[in-house]
Amino acid sequence: MKLDLDRLRAETPGCAHHIHFNNAGAGLMPAPVLETMTEHLELEAELGGYEAADARGEAIDDFYAATAQLLGCEAGNIAFTPNATDAFARALSSIPFVSGDVILTTRDDYISNQIAFLSLHKRFGTEVLHAPDLPEGGVDVDAMAKLMRERRARLVAATHIPTNSGLVQPVAEIGRHCRELDLLYLVDACQSVGQYAIDVEQLGCDFLSATCRKFLRGPRGSGLLYVSDRALAAGYEPLFIDMRGARWTGFEEYEQVATAARYEDWEFSYATVLGAAMAARYALAVGIEAVAERTPALGGSLRDRLAEIDAVRILDRGSERCAIVTFALSGWASEALMQELRRRGINSSVSEREHALYDFTDKDVDACVRLSPHYYNTEQEVDEVVAEVLELSDVHRGDRSSLRTRPRG
Repeated sequence: MKLDLDRLRAETPGCAHHIHFNNAGAGLMPAPVLETMTEHLELEAELGGYEAADARGEAIDDFYAATAQLLGCEAGNIAFTPNATDAFARALSSIPFVSGDVILTTRDDYISNQIAFLSLHKRFGTEVLHAPDLPEGGVDVDAMAKLMRERRARLVAATHIPTNSGLVQPVAEIGRHCRELDLLYLVDACQSVGQYAIDVEQLGCDFLSATCRKFLRGPRGSGLLYVSDRALAAGYEPLFIDMRGARWTGFEEYEQVATAARYEDWEFSYATVLGAAMAARYALAVGIEAVAERTPALGGSLRDRLAEIDAVRILDRGSERCAIVTFALSGWASEALMQELRRRGINSSVSEREHALYDFTDKDVDACVRLSPHYYNTEQEVDEVVAEVLELSDVHRGDRSSLRTRPRG
């Protein structure tokens, strides 16, 4: 399927003003998402919040249908959450950990997940194990499977794509071993939903958390949690279940709802839910398979071109790499480089050492710049970014106050 880039860029107002290579932070919302949210806020102002939600009930329900279509499941397996970390935490909170339980994860899991695991260790006495990496980067699945068999982990958790590099972890292979050993499996797909085609059945996961603001191009403040039929049937529920997820059936009793709605809170920003629903529908209309082909290819082209610059050190590792490109430029602190790129109309971000202690210790870096193009970006924009980095590499020993600013549009 060939993408109509002219139309896609016309529907993305931000493209006219800068080169947005920070989709791993927050993608540019397409106009239909913005319009959907604005219209609902206006409706709330006119009718009232409850009444507006009632009036848009069918469109609100479409969040679950559209997200389920993206992930290859049923609407009842999907919960709306404020963000991916919240979704991940709700899944974690539903597991009744006791002292000595093992959480098996990777060295490249997201910082907030790593901190959550340590918090569980601190509070409940769980043990956190990190599977080793392969020499070329990425988790050693065979070694991880050996730990699964030997330690019978209460939970196996893996981040599909870390926030701090272009690594793509083999989460489907991990899931296959989890199913064979009947182990609970949680996948963080924060950076992969909207960038790749995701099939939760193929991944074999019990839970999958993600955001809508990144490659899915939805609004900030929106996330999702997939809960498998197996986990629902087993009765897993969040620690602090509320009236959205349960019915108060007696003075000392409650009954959980049958669907993943048990992981939701009663109160939502419905304008945000509607925006997330539109973002999912937009991705489906564009064609997620076409997106999954173009987006990593743009990242690969950018990575290869940057690697040709002598002063650039590419930091991405692994046998498969995505549209996230991380690098260091000799003579430049990462924060200063990010700010200079922004002055030149190029959006990027910085990953700090504390965001990825294992990975950055192995790479012996304190920080790096992260660039992340998406399908609506162009090859010409890749050329422009590479040219700017090349120029900055040539002048890094000079007077930086003389560096020019290149505003766009």
